[in-house]
Amino acid sequence: MTLDKGPVRFVIAVDGPAASGKGVIAARLGDAFGLPVLDSGLLYRAVAVAVAGAGGDLDDQDLCAKVARDLDFTRLESPRLRTRAAGEAASRVAVHPAVRAALIDFQRAFAERESGAVIDGRDIGTVIAPQAPAKLYVTASAAARTDRRWRQLQAEGESLTYDQVRADIEARDRRDAARAASPMRPAADAVLLDTTDLDIDRAFDAARRIVETARARWSQANG
Repeated sequence: MTLDKGPVRFVIAVDGPAASGKGVIAARLGDAFGLPVLDSGLLYRAVAVAVAGAGGDLDDQDLCAKVARDLDFTRLESPRLRTRAAGEAASRVAVHPAVRAALIDFQRAFAERESGAVIDGRDIGTVIAPQAPAKLYVTASAAARTDRRWRQLQAEGESLTYDQVRADIEARDRRDAARAASPMRPAADAVLLDTTDLDIDRAFDAARRIVETARARWSQANG
């Protein structure tokens, strides 16, 4: 399935590294523009949780790909998918090209909804929806992202040190950027949004203005 046929939907692609704020921004953009939202990371988390829950090896590409092909996409709201452990496991599963291939059609179909959509992840603007009229690459310094994630984990009762969280963030960045299939990188036409010195309200306001500009161009081009 490709995005080369039919009209270009108004899709908002929100990419960026862990703890940059992209998930919250994507959700708020969905509310603001009345669009359905897909957190693509939940797909990889669901695969990882299923594999690990069955005692499987997260480094076994064939096994992970089979689980991905059989994934029940209606079960992405489980709290188990939101844990730190699920996020770390998902980062390992996401390096497998066969897993990414198994999940790509669902993501592209979501992007092709007549209503348009908001999708956040690591490769949305480059691979899943390269024709998206609005592309944001949300980032922040490693220190800022570590602080945010550490505070979040503390609030959730996780007893990790700041240094452990920093190591996790840096390891995920390396895996996401170095993987052979769909490495994390901004699309050439994405607007960079650095949230290092922004609280979530200011970050969302900046994102909203970027999307409004893109929507005006899209509306003009599509009559």
